[in-house]
Amino acid sequence: MLIRKSSKTLHILLLVMQLALSLTLIWASYMKLFQSPELLSGMWPWTGELPASFVKFTGIIDFIAGIGILLPTLVNIRPRLTFAAAAGIVVLMLSALVFHISRGEPAMFNIIFGALAAFVAWGRYGNAPSR
Repeated sequence: MLIRKSSKTLHILLLVMQLALSLTLIWASYMKLFQSPELLSGMWPWTGELPASFVKFTGIIDFIAGIGILLPTLVNIRPRLTFAAAAGIVVLMLSALVFHISRGEPAMFNIIFGALAAFVAWGRYGNAPSR
């Protein structure tokens, strides 16, 4: 009984982490895809220094990651894809970390979200049931 209860607790914790990652990535995607370059460069200076097509591309990647980290678990269709999405987010955050550090910008956000995604990847690889 204790194992089953902790599995349920782990599942809920993972779901909360997935929701936080999903909402943040979808918000970032919305900002990159639909907000003006002036507004974006005020928030994220790098967006005003790189081509708009690159910023839009990163917005599309954020959207795909935001959907992929949550949807398979919610609909319980191929929930193993959640692991792939979480692993992809880890790679995305590592890439962003290198990018921001190379520019002398703070990268704590990338470290925290990369760690959250790594936790989800670990949990969804087989350590917690998807339901």
